Parts: sequence; structure tokens; C-alpha cells
Amino acid sequence: MSITPRPANGIPAEAADPDHRFAVVTGASSGIGLELARLFAADGHDVLVVAEDAAIEGIPGQLIAHGQHAEALQVDLATAAGVDELRDRIAEIGRPLDAIALNAGFAVGGGSFLETPLDDHLRMIDLNVKGVVHLAHHVASDMVLRGEGKILVTSSVAALLPGPYYATYAASKSFVQSFTEALREEIKDQGVTVTALQPGPVDTAFFDRADMDDTQAAKGPKTDPADVAQAGYEALQNGDDHVVAGAPGKLMAAAAKILPDPLKAKLHGSMGKPTDDD
Repeated sequence: MSITPRPANGIPAEAADPDHRFAVVTGASSGIGLELARLFAADGHDVLVVAEDAAIEGIPGQLIAHGQHAEALQVDLATAAGVDELRDRIAEIGRPLDAIALNAGFAVGGGSFLETPLDDHLRMIDLNVKGVVHLAHHVASDMVLRGEGKILVTSSVAALLPGPYYATYAASKSFVQSFTEALREEIKDQGVTVTALQPGPVDTAFFDRADMDDTQAAKGPKTDPADVAQAGYEALQNGDDHVVAGAPGKLMAAAAKILPDPLKAKLHGSMGKPTDDD
């Protein structure tokens, strides 16, 4: 589905129904992002879904069944140009942005930091860190000016523990978690809420894309992405500061509170280390 010009069945400049709100979900072609987009649509939002891969073009057809409008934007949020393109599309739609889920991200695994390509780590930081900061600055500024809005940021329980064998991913999520908490404190009295979603292992293509299929984390218990999205969506609507989603994630979060840092790193590393390295 093309974005420029506006698709005939895309998001209208004026809501067809006064109760229809406007939401954006990034990383929405699959997994948690797709499930969040479904929840927004089912709850009365017109939804702009965003992802880098071409699969995003087929997502609006799954959402309009809920009676809302939806359109897709295929764009690379790891680049400043991609973030600006999304910002411009939101402006072109011309409606107040009621909510956004900053969900796009990926991990680099399959070996130690020194065994994996540096360019992969830098690109991951561009998306997981720079892309989140860049887009959050745009949307939060507009929301604060209006005095209302909701922001959901997909963090991870990996933010709570050092992550050997996917070290930069865990570090990127530590940044995102700290950033989300700080931004929330700064704008909490201006009508805008900021919520962190912290899932543990989730049953998505995450591990395959990260080259982590051969790890204990990938082989162990995982939470359904629909359940993670539901927890995040409810926390967003309630204005909660954060939510840990899924039993495996809650167990990891509890361990992170009581274990000393070296033991946390060892435990987390045993989950992320390729088993053929043992």
C-alpha cells in the first residue's frame, strides 16, 4: 500500500467517527508490534503501521476488519531520513496523534561481541537507541504542546541484566529503559504518559533474526506475543510507568533484583551463549 499520495482507503484527515482515535505502531509487521496494532484497531483507533520490511504492506488489510482505517509505511527507522519520513507522514495525515508504540528493534547474537560484525551492532544501536530517541523527541514535543498523548516504548527485561553474547542488545534496552523512565518524569505533569513494556523471551522470530536459535533463551519457555501486547496495551491505557510481561520475564526481573551483578551476567550469559560453544 502506497503512502504518498494518501491511499484511498488510508487514514482520513478527519476521523469518520468522533470516537476514532489515531495511533502509530512501529515494528508492526509481525510479533508484538502486529499484536499491538490489532489491539489499537479493535479499540477504536485508526492505525498507521510502520516497519522496514515489505510485509508491512499487507498489515492494514488485517486491521480494517475492525472497522477502522489503516495504512502502512515501509521505512527504515534506523536512519534519520526514515524517522523524518514517518514524522512527515504523521503531519500529512493532519490529525492529533493520540498514542504511539515505539516497538521497532532487533538484536545481534550468535556469538560474543568480538565474534559478531561491528556494523551489525552499530546498526542495531541506530534503530534501538537513536531511532527511539529521534522519534520520541518528535512525537512527545507535539503531545506536550496539545497537553495529551500516550507513548509506549518496548524495552525488555534484558535491560535489567548484563547480556553476554548479545551484549549491545541488552545495553541498548538498558538505555531505552532509563530514557523512558526519565522522559516520563519530565513530562508526567503535562498530560502525556510514557510507559515501558518489558517482555522476557517471546515466541516470535526474534531469536531467528538475531542468530540465537541455538541458545537456552530460544529453547526455553516463551510468552505468546498477543499476551505481551495485551499487557503493554493495558499498561499504556492505564498510564502505568512500566509492565513486565510474561512469566519468564517476571522470573528474570525478580532475579535481577536480588542477584549481584557478576552472577546476573553469568546467568544471563548462559541463556544467550550458543550451545555449540559449550
